Amino acid sequence: MHPETLVRDHTIYACVMGSRAFGLATDDSDTDRRGVFLAPTPLFWRFDKPPTHVDGPRAEQFSWELERFCELALRANPNILECLHSPIVEYVDDTGRELLALREAFLSRQAHETFTRYALGQRKKLEADVRRHGAPRWKHAMHLLRLLAGARDLLRTGRLTIDVGVEREALLEVKRGDVPWAQFESRMTRLAGEAEEAARHSPLPAGPDRRRVEDFLIRVRRASALQPAPYEEGVQGVVDARGVGQG
Repeated sequence: MHPETLVRDHTIYACVMGSRAFGLATDDSDTDRRGVFLAPTPLFWRFDKPPTHVDGPRAEQFSWELERFCELALRANPNILECLHSPIVEYVDDTGRELLALREAFLSRQAHETFTRYALGQRKKLEADVRRHGAPRWKHAMHLLRLLAGARDLLRTGRLTIDVGVEREALLEVKRGDVPWAQFESRMTRLAGEAEEAARHSPLPAGPDRRRVEDFLIRVRRASALQPAPYEEGVQGVVDARGVGQG
């Protein structure tokens, strides 16, 4: 089955991410689309497994197969967790709604490590830009502050909020390069410290509810196995729910 067919016919959840989801869109902002597809279970019985992700078919579109998406979410991957909490949902079916109902199962204090580790990597890149070019890429600097503030608030409240709300103008000021580097550094350091403090008293559990997520994945895989699966042209026979070739 062609990867784009998986996205077209088997998407369970699709949303808009990036600046439009964060409340930071301007006239020149792209529309970044992200999604989750459920590859039919019989495809996993072949030697050639379905892809874990698909880039496209639309511009700025990227999708993950459900299992890979859940694996990354259980590791508190910032991009994946934010995707689950996008305020702009373009499509969701019954399985997608079940996935969204599991959002809190993925949240844990592990987010402190993953969010701040990603932020540290971005900070090093910005500092390298300053050394080489005299200024950072201010758009990346803006998103670094947004990420740190989001991590702090998640650890404080147990809820992940995507839209930056009243912080929009202050963040866009950074994007325009209207904030001195020293002031940006001070703000970045303060947010990192606040996130660390929030992690010590967070209402979030130490780790995600892996068992709950795994039960969901097994159930949807089993349900998919019991459904007639479309096969590529030229494939002989149909594999039934027991994996026995008929035809």
